[in-house]
Amino acid sequence: MLNCHDATRLMSDSQERTLKLGERLSLKMHVSMCAGCRNFGKQMATIRKISHTYAKRTEDNTTIDK
Repeated sequence: MLNCHDATRLMSDSQERTLKLGERLSLKMHVSMCAGCRNFGKQMATIRKISHTYAKRTEDNTTIDK
């Protein structure tokens, strides 16, 4: 079973690459039992969404200014 350090590392890795089946299953099991890691995952998703929105707005504003 994963510890929180390994779980958060896998959550971060999943942003860069596709996790292997065993990694996904271990992560899913850990997150189902760990409120702290569930919250971390939600926070990561929120930060990612905000970052993408900001980048898109910046890109759109740059296009409009030209």
